[in-house]
Amino acid sequence: MQISILLTTVAKKSDARRLATASLQHRSAACIQIISGIESHFVWKGKKSTCREFIVLAKTTTHKLKSLETLWKKIHPYDCPELITLSGRAATSYARWVQASVSS
Repeated sequence: MQISILLTTVAKKSDARRLATASLQHRSAACIQIISGIESHFVWKGKKSTCREFIVLAKTTTHKLKSLETLWKKIHPYDCPELITLSGRAATSYARWVQASVSS
């Protein structure tokens, strides 16, 4: 069975937790993982930058992916949030749990 993962990065743990809480409250995601301790290097508005960030990974169904992405766009603290979708095959029991968790 297929599931989707939406990932983003944020600078503050409180922002990561806000994305997680909103995703679960709106039943747009079944599980959110917050990974700390990453260091990002990038060019933004012509200037090289480095910062500490948190990765936020949300597991959802393909059906709920668009609503999760819309939610994150509304509440994400960045002007240009990284929103990347990964989709693939998951163990049947896990995919069924994800589907049941986001069903309205």
